[in-house]
Amino acid sequence: MRSIHAGGPISLANYMAQANSHYYATRNPLGADGDFITAPEISQMFGELIGLWLADIWHRAGRAGAPYYVELGPGRGTLAKDALRAMQQARLAPKVHLVETSPALRAHQSAAVAHAQFHDDVESLPTDAPLLIVANEFFDALPIAQSVKVADGGWRELMVGLGGGGRALAPVIGERRVDARVPEALRDAEEGAVHESCPVGATIMLTLARRIARQGGAMIMIDYGYEGPALGDTLQAVRAHEYADPYADPGENDLTAHVDFTLLANAARQEGLRVHGSAGQGEFLERLGLGARARMLSDAAPDRVGEIEQARRRLSAPDQMGRLFRVLGVTHPDWPTPEGFA
Repeated sequence: MRSIHAGGPISLANYMAQANSHYYATRNPLGADGDFITAPEISQMFGELIGLWLADIWHRAGRAGAPYYVELGPGRGTLAKDALRAMQQARLAPKVHLVETSPALRAHQSAAVAHAQFHDDVESLPTDAPLLIVANEFFDALPIAQSVKVADGGWRELMVGLGGGGRALAPVIGERRVDARVPEALRDAEEGAVHESCPVGATIMLTLARRIARQGGAMIMIDYGYEGPALGDTLQAVRAHEYADPYADPGENDLTAHVDFTLLANAARQEGLRVHGSAGQGEFLERLGLGARARMLSDAAPDRVGEIEQARRRLSAPDQMGRLFRVLGVTHPDWPTPEGFA
């Protein structure tokens, strides 16, 4: 990248933000012809169950206000389309607000969901009614910072600089001490240990939690991740459904990292919200009725039984998306406990 050649190493967070901004602005990365496939693209069942989850908690909250459906990073609009169809069948037809910066993806979303209003960030979301918020594979694409334990016993920030041995770019250890970023319980780790943080994700979560606390509503987050605090390097790149070098071809690969669900949960609790989960995606979807919905679809289309069962397994099996992907729910303190969490 030009900034590295001109001024030296930049932070991993800066690198990831620039690379992903170009990546998402210039293409539709989803589907068999793209770089990856998300759960809504696997089966309509996923979006339908998310929509029913939202409709159910709104009904049990006393049909509070006229809520807005909000989705963060809505991909091609598939989840929104399926969720809104299910919500309408449950007698809920909210106005739609999509947080999306990519012109390429906005075009797909407009075709899938008519009359959607777009936002560049969460700050401009409406303030006059409850929010029903969905974030599916959104937080994993936000820029992370990595701190590395070094020989002198301290922690330093991982940077991205010029590479060698045929690599244009490579990770390098910066000079700045960042011990305060690492939870105290993890600071005695061995040399070479990596700790990740996502300040942007925490800020977005705090902003949305404040909105829900004031306006009412609920939020559901689905992503691959873990319950922190934890150590480990989870940065990865994907291209054409294969893993790639995160430091090669910046802006041409999808860069992601695992999500710390404890960080998001604590941000919500800080604003007084109730936290539910996290739960494995497979367990969550089965509790919502994934099996029953699969049988209904199979009965309506006997020639697709194998395809539908394969989709169900991909969404819920422990060796597929069922265990690695997790679900976190947060709700206004006066709203009821949502379904799907043990």
